[in-house]
Amino acid sequence: MIKPFKKPIYVARPFLPNLDDFSEGLKEIWDNHWLTNKGPIVQRFGQELSNYFETDNVCLFTNGTLALQIGLQGMGIAGEVITTPFTFVATTHSLFWNKIRPVFVDIEPDFYTLDPEKVEAAITPWTTAILAVHVFGYPCKVNVLADIARRHNLKLIYDAAHAFGVRVGNKPIGLFGDMSMFSFHATKLYHSIEGGMLTFQDSGIKSIFDYLKNFGFESEVEVVMPGTNAKMNEMQALMGSMVLEHVNEIIEKRRQITAIYREKLEAVSGIYLRPELPKDIGYNYAYMPVEVDEKEFGMSRDQFYEKLKEYNIYSRRYFYPLVCDFACYKSVAIKDPLTVARKAGERILTLPIYYDLALDDVQRICDIIIAIGSKQANHQSSELAAKV
Repeated sequence: MIKPFKKPIYVARPFLPNLDDFSEGLKEIWDNHWLTNKGPIVQRFGQELSNYFETDNVCLFTNGTLALQIGLQGMGIAGEVITTPFTFVATTHSLFWNKIRPVFVDIEPDFYTLDPEKVEAAITPWTTAILAVHVFGYPCKVNVLADIARRHNLKLIYDAAHAFGVRVGNKPIGLFGDMSMFSFHATKLYHSIEGGMLTFQDSGIKSIFDYLKNFGFESEVEVVMPGTNAKMNEMQALMGSMVLEHVNEIIEKRRQITAIYREKLEAVSGIYLRPELPKDIGYNYAYMPVEVDEKEFGMSRDQFYEKLKEYNIYSRRYFYPLVCDFACYKSVAIKDPLTVARKAGERILTLPIYYDLALDDVQRICDIIIAIGSKQANHQSSELAAKV
């Protein structure tokens, strides 16, 4: 009999650098008496990220949501933007805060990213941009979307909150499209406690982003535009800089965890894994999504979600509900039936994956899932035999 974990296994847990090293870094902040307003650690961190993403077009923010809001405003996006309903609400909220009308279209079934055919079919004279999401770190069809955007003279913007460390054709994911937003929230594989970043193609727009995230100040006595306060502070930058030193080993550990899940669960009836990614994609193993087929597995995704809690395993129904089904967006007219997105929203469960998760515990989680599936299969067989 498989027993529950003594301590909860959560779906995510932040990587933390060595405490002594972080404490040593804090001494610089204490010595400088400089906590925010483009301090030396923020400036150094920005250069480190420029090196990592192979571009000087980088701008740091206090969180990813404000980064995307300001990015949209700085680029002058208006009218209608084609986007996905299968995402975190911040993606759509960023459009709302800029008075942009979201146009929801369906996703493709393999990796849950925007379906390019659906995107092209939804373009109208009022469409100004495409806002796509690299869901679970799986890259969108970047070349196809770029072609659509070019032919229709649209801006192509990516919500890359899940995609830190991803590469396509050995090119950092942040170099695709006109702009990409990255979230450094503590739940992500890479974080700076809270934080966000924009990468972009037009170097001339950086000054606008800098104005908008700092109240529009040009100097002590001159304000050139109505900005807000979205600056990253020194402690965030210190954490981000230290985590960046370990990002390759973080991704490698998550790769090992993913390999165990794939090996042990691929034969479980009713549990469906994503296909292998093309070889030219360097994946970051940000999440471990599975789809639960109620008929084959013997219980619904939601029942399975609750069952795992009995074993002290906390998964997540991600993304559920769809953004368009939240009360604040139900008034948005939707022409696309969103067939794939709705099916995914009802079946998706993300399993625990994080740096500190022991490989033996991953094996045990898989054993529990297999046992749950077997028990349901036996129960169904008994019910069927009783009816016969």
